[in-house]
This record gives sequence, structure tokens and C-alpha cells, in this order.
Amino acid sequence: MRILIQRVTEASVTIDQIEHSHILKGMLIFVGIETEDTDDDIEYLCKKITNLRIFDDENGVMNESVLQTQGQIMVISQFTLHANTKKGNRPSYIDAAKPEIAIPIYERFCNRLELLSGIKIQTGKFGADMKVSLVNDGPVTIWIDSKSK
Repeated sequence: MRILIQRVTEASVTIDQIEHSHILKGMLIFVGIETEDTDDDIEYLCKKITNLRIFDDENGVMNESVLQTQGQIMVISQFTLHANTKKGNRPSYIDAAKPEIAIPIYERFCNRLELLSGIKIQTGKFGADMKVSLVNDGPVTIWIDSKSK
């Protein structure tokens, strides 16, 4: 499982020209799921996310977590995080899990993150054509792969 975290001052996702979700200060998390992903990957990433110190403290040092800053979280599924670009110019997504595998893992990930953080998780819609808008704060962008612990 791969995630891309962006620290944001705000983010939203629009589906069919209707705003589906919106957050203010917090984390926008893109999630890519592989067929081999398990609950161990979910647990590792959710614990890492809730404790990741990427928010400024009173001295302007990135020393606080999303929990400490009472931030918000949005999670968007993004199979393209598993793009393989080694051959040719068209990315291959062979490593990305098919929807029948990915959807239940995505839902368990969101549920576990909500339980661990105590934060109502905002989401997109799996498989939808989403328009994601964000204001990256910093910019701060963090990449984590659960297979590279």
C-alpha cells in the first residue's frame, strides 16, 4: 500500500460538478492499493499517519501531529500511485489491485484511520472521476510505502 500525504490548508473533491467532501487544515491522503495488501499494511500506515509530526508547533518547527493540531483528514483512492514507468511511455498499472480487492481494503483503511485518530474521515468515491482541489501548506508532501518499512 502506498500513500501520498499532503499537508493542506484546505482540500475538496468534486464529483459530477458537486462538491462531495471538503476539509480545512489537515491532511489530504492519496491511497494506492496492491493485491497483496493486508490489515498489517493498514495498521502500519494508520499508526504512522496519526503520529506523523508534520505540523508546525508554536516555534514554527514541524513537531506536531494531525491529532495535536486538531486537523482534518481526507482520503482519496488513487491507483496511479502504483504506476510502473520502466518500459515505454504509457504507465502500467498491473501492480494496482482490481476494484473487487481494493474497495474493501480502502474501506477498512478509512475505518481504521477514523478509529485511531478520532477524526471523521472525509473521502472521495472509489472509481469515480474526481476533481481534487487543494492548497498545499508548506509545501509538505510525504510518500510512504508500507512495503518499505
